[in-house]
Amino acid sequence: MFGAGGGTSSYREIEETDLIILWGSNARETHPIFYHHVLRGVKNGARLYVVDPRRTASAEWAHLWLGLDVGTDIALANAVGREIIHAGLVNWQFVERATTGFEKYREAVEPYTLEWAEKVTGVPAWAIRQLAHDYARADRAELCWTLGITEHHNAVDNVFALINLALLTGHVGRYGSGLNPLRGQNNVQGGGDMGALPNKLPGFQDIEEDAAARARFEAAWGCTIQPKRGMHISQMFEAMASGNLRGLLVIGENPAQSEADAGRAARLLSQLDHLIVQDIFLTKTAELAEVVLPATASWAETEGTVTSSERRVQRVHRALVPPEGARDDIEILTELARRMGHDWGHLTAEQIWDECRSLSPMHRGMRYDRLEAMGGIQWPCPSEDHPGTPFLHGRLWKDPVEGPLAPFQPVQYEPPVDALSDEYPIRLTTGRRLEAYNTGVQSGRYHPPLAKGEHLHLAPEDMRALGLQEEERVRVVSRRGALEVPVHQDPALRPGLAFLSFHYPDQVNTNLLTVDRWDPKSGTAEFKATAIRVEKLAVPAQPAQDVQTMEVPT
Repeated sequence: MFGAGGGTSSYREIEETDLIILWGSNARETHPIFYHHVLRGVKNGARLYVVDPRRTASAEWAHLWLGLDVGTDIALANAVGREIIHAGLVNWQFVERATTGFEKYREAVEPYTLEWAEKVTGVPAWAIRQLAHDYARADRAELCWTLGITEHHNAVDNVFALINLALLTGHVGRYGSGLNPLRGQNNVQGGGDMGALPNKLPGFQDIEEDAAARARFEAAWGCTIQPKRGMHISQMFEAMASGNLRGLLVIGENPAQSEADAGRAARLLSQLDHLIVQDIFLTKTAELAEVVLPATASWAETEGTVTSSERRVQRVHRALVPPEGARDDIEILTELARRMGHDWGHLTAEQIWDECRSLSPMHRGMRYDRLEAMGGIQWPCPSEDHPGTPFLHGRLWKDPVEGPLAPFQPVQYEPPVDALSDEYPIRLTTGRRLEAYNTGVQSGRYHPPLAKGEHLHLAPEDMRALGLQEEERVRVVSRRGALEVPVHQDPALRPGLAFLSFHYPDQVNTNLLTVDRWDPKSGTAEFKATAIRVEKLAVPAQPAQDVQTMEVPT
C-alpha cells in the first residue's frame, strides 16, 4: 500500500477495532482462519459491513449487507466518499497534513449522488448513507477486500476507490485502522515480496526506477539487469497468440484451467514450441507439456519461509520425506541453471534467504533463528534488533509527516465489459467454496462431506422463470463457450445473478465461460462478471459428478 504491496494492519487489530468492512470478500469461506479474527472483533463490539453481490455466509454475521450489482464497486465507493464530504465528516486533520489531490477527488466524486448510486449499484440510498456515516465516525475501522474487487477489468481502480475512502477518513496508519487486501491463496504475499512481479525485485524494489537497487543485485548475481519490466501472465498469453512467446516454464500453476477463457488458454499452451511444467501432480497443463519435472509439496516437504496477508514471515519445516522421484524446487532450479552454464552450487533454503535479506532492506533483520524465536516477524524489519512492524504508515501521523504524502487517486465507474443483452441476460460471477481449493489440483482427490460437486447457483425467481427443478441439468452459454451443469436454488442470490466456482474443472470447466479482458495496470482478468444465458435441457436430472463440459465450436 502506498508503494509496498501489503496490508497495513495485523490480524489482532481486526479483533480490537470498532468497524470492519468486508468488500468483495466472503472471508468466512475463502479465508476461514482470518474470519475467526473478524468474529472476535464482532464479539468485542465491532460493527460488520459486508459489500458483496451475494448474501454470502460472511454476510449472515453482518450488521448490514450491501448487495451491489456486480462490477459497480467504484460507483458505490465514490458515492460513499461524496456522502462523507457532503455530511462534513472528512478527517481534515489527516487530509490536510498527510495527503495530496483532495480537490481533484472531491470534483471526481461530486456526480455520484446517493440517488444515482442506488440506480446503478442496486444498493438502497439509505444503506450507502449509513455505511458512509458509520465508517467516517468510527474511531477505528478496518477495510478488507479480496478477489471480488481485484478480478475485474478495472481492478486497480477498484482498489484506488477504496484507498480514497481510508484517506478521506484517516483510517490508515493507526492501530485498529487500516487497509487489508486478503491474499487469494497461501504465500501469495510472499511471492510478491520475493519479486514475482514483472516490475519488481525482492522487497518491492522497482526494476525500472531504482538504479541503486539494480546495482546491488547485479553485484550479488554477477550479471546485468535490464531496466525494463517483464510481462505479466495476461501479456504472456497475448505474446503466445502473436507468436512472440514460444517457450514457457510453469512452476506450481495450472493455467490451462485457471485462466479466463480457458479454451483459448489451452489452445495457446498446446501451440508452444516447448512447455515445461514443474508440479506435484500431473495437471491439465502438465498433460500438454513436453517435459514434466516432479516437484515437492512446499507446505510439507520442503524448508523455507511463508508470508501471510498480515506481512508475517514464518518458518516452514519439512514434515514429510518427499516421494521417490520428486525433487525440491531449489534443487530443480539450480540443476537447470547448471545445465544452462551457471553453477550455483548446492544451495540451502537458509542460504537463499540470507542472500535475500542482504538485498531487501525490508527483510534484513529476519534471521532464521529470530523467525523461530518470535513466531514470525512482520516486514519491514530493517535490522537484526528490530521487532518488526505490526501496522504500516504510522509515519503519516507524525509531525511533520515522514516520507511522501499519500495521494488521492480519483477514478471513474465503468461497467463490466461483457455486457448483458437479450441473448445473454444473466450475470455470472465466480468464486470459491469452503471445501475446495483453486482448480482442484490439491483438493479434488478428496471428497469432504460438505461437497456435492459443482452446481450452477440461481435465484429462486430465475429457477421459476426458467421452469427448472433442483438438480436439473442445464446448458450455460457465454460469448466464449458453453458447459452443462446441474442447478441449485440459492436464496442468497438476487434475480439475474448466477454463481459458479472453478474448483471442479474436470467436471464443470467454469473458465470456458469467463472473459479474458484484463486490467491494463495489474493484468488481472475479469473473472467476476460474465454474461450468460441458461438453457433448459430435455434430459433427466443427473448428479453433479456425472456432468461433462463442452466448448462452443469456433
